[in-house]
Amino acid sequence: MPINWFPGHMVSARKKAAETMEWTDMIIEVLDARLPEASTNPMIKELRLHRQRPCLKILNKADLADPAVTQAWLDFYNAQKDVKAVALSCKKPSDVAKIPGLCQKLAPHRGTSLKPLRMMIMGIPNVGKSTLMNALLKRRVAAVGDQPAVTKNQQRFELNDRMTITDTPGLLWPKIEHESDGYMLAASHAIGTNAVIDEEVAAFLAGILLLRYPALLTARYGCTVEGLDGVGVIEAVAKRRGFRLKGGDPDLENAAITLLKDYRTGVLGPISLETPETRKAMLAEQLLAKVKAGKEEA
Repeated sequence: MPINWFPGHMVSARKKAAETMEWTDMIIEVLDARLPEASTNPMIKELRLHRQRPCLKILNKADLADPAVTQAWLDFYNAQKDVKAVALSCKKPSDVAKIPGLCQKLAPHRGTSLKPLRMMIMGIPNVGKSTLMNALLKRRVAAVGDQPAVTKNQQRFELNDRMTITDTPGLLWPKIEHESDGYMLAASHAIGTNAVIDEEVAAFLAGILLLRYPALLTARYGCTVEGLDGVGVIEAVAKRRGFRLKGGDPDLENAAITLLKDYRTGVLGPISLETPETRKAMLAEQLLAKVKAGKEEA
């Protein structure tokens, strides 16, 4: 089932972001290091390219991602024009302290008391923008919560006498084009729970883990995963944890929530849901399917 989530406040937030970008010098785009492209909002890219604004891409939650895959993503983004990518954790002050200097390098024509560097933080919901804002300002100015869409309004602050920064609400886009992106976003808690079915999202996540990180599943849940599919993993988790319904059937919902929580908190281990190679293969496959469908219609 395709997953989409675009609450009403995001419509006005997008309009406001477009207005603010007109007088912004550069964009700080916060991504989830475990799914960098799936967590890239195409509307943000469209807005910043229209205004020709440079971008610092922060691959946040890097401590939860596969380090080798994260390095591949950094190489991918750093080869792009007017883009600098860095992997870090917004919860680590030493990581956050690097950000102002990186921003200054992207916009060297700004950054004085007369012409302060004007930055804008953007990204999808629940990716760590508010945590980053609080860390940069060294005080709590933005609400933080383990739920998407906590921030609903823009806030502008002076970082110092040479820099200003605007925090923006988390933005998704009206229609998530690639079904797998929707599931990756849901698995990573960027989409409201009312828009997803936990068992379906967990089965999708389990499918990826079976392909790339089967040993982590075995280590965490003590079960053999050979020959299982995504649903089979959920059933195995329910069995190993003793999750049962009244009639004795496995409680798949509870097992699904457990798997999702273990992934989101990093208990399972460092995991990346996509790589530059898998992304390229997915896009090529979908393009081929579209071409084939077009020929059949003709």
